[in-house]
Amino acid sequence: MNETLNITHDEKACKFETVVDGITAHVKYKIEDGLFDIRHTIVPKEIGGRNIASKLVETSYKWAESQNLELRATCSYADIWLKRHGYEVPETEDHANGNTCAV
Repeated sequence: MNETLNITHDEKACKFETVVDGITAHVKYKIEDGLFDIRHTIVPKEIGGRNIASKLVETSYKWAESQNLELRATCSYADIWLKRHGYEVPETEDHANGNTCAV
């Protein structure tokens, strides 16, 4: 499904989110030492399979690049997204230790 999402950015909460069919999906991130690290990508199963996670991650990373931040991914989904889109970034210590997020 290729629907247009209304993705909002809550900088105070370090979160990008969208509501689809009344259900919220989001990306949580952390900024530290010039690094933008997606920590969690959450898309409830009720709205899964609609390319929502990819759109959230893409929007998040585009914003980070516009802020001249280096991209990182503790979240396993975001790590795969970066690799699929040609980015070469080192894994975080958390990710290397098996701490990943759920999609």
